Amino acid sequence: MKTHYKTIVISDVHLGTKGSKAKEIARFLKQYRCENLILNGDIIDGWQLKKSGSWKRKHTRFFNRILKMIENHNTNVFYLRGNHDDFLEQILPLQIGKLRIQTDMIYESFGKKYFITHGDVFDSITTNLRWIAYLGDMGYTFLLWLNRVVNHYRRKRGLRYFSLSQYIKGKVKSAVSYIDQYETELAKMAKAKGCDGIICGHIHQAECRLIDGIEYMNSGDWVETMSALAEDHEGNWQLIYYNEIDFKGIQIDNQTSSGSPDQEEERPVIPLRKVSFDLPKDDINPPFIRL
Repeated sequence: MKTHYKTIVISDVHLGTKGSKAKEIARFLKQYRCENLILNGDIIDGWQLKKSGSWKRKHTRFFNRILKMIENHNTNVFYLRGNHDDFLEQILPLQIGKLRIQTDMIYESFGKKYFITHGDVFDSITTNLRWIAYLGDMGYTFLLWLNRVVNHYRRKRGLRYFSLSQYIKGKVKSAVSYIDQYETELAKMAKAKGCDGIICGHIHQAECRLIDGIEYMNSGDWVETMSALAEDHEGNWQLIYYNEIDFKGIQIDNQTSSGSPDQEEERPVIPLRKVSFDLPKDDINPPFIRL
């Protein structure tokens, strides 16, 4: 059972919205360790926070977990801008110790290069017709609300979780066509940049497949799918789904390997002012990352 990875990529957490699975992703990051954590856009949902969204303590806990990963495990954290957290444009690029905030990046590992971007830049609707994008966001928010109502009654009847948005994506021909075109265009962009693969998010559709010889990987989302991309120390990539994780097994494995339970969580939350400002200069620029 692997709990240590070279790189983990997550996207589309949408903190500030009711649909965000902030508790689940904090629990996920508590169990898994990595050398590099890439937050690939739409981590904070600025669009919803401007309207009806709200910031809660569980959303802050997510960032507390990130700070602990930096402080306790020396994790390199890369926060890439998405369309819902486009307010970051005002400060890009920014680097504070092990934390970098930027638009996109090229990641090099085991002789391969991957172009990593949220993906909204290739969405002509989001880029050129912003008001239509906002309208689509309102429709998706309504679907998530309706989804909670439907699944509330499904749980009472002992039925499994059912995703309305995923069902609609699979049934509406225009949605299927859009996703296919989106993936193909991203693969073309990676090839044009001389990369072996593309890593993205944005469309909330977890996927790993080859497109014309290019590795296309989408990390999914933490609103419904609750998935992440992970690269092991042999250079192999895989999708990890929260609902398939054996958390009890991981805890037992960690206790067995260390000889005692992990005491990290008994320590107080690290104050913001202590975040890795005193790290050595050679830790600031990991040798296998080219921006």
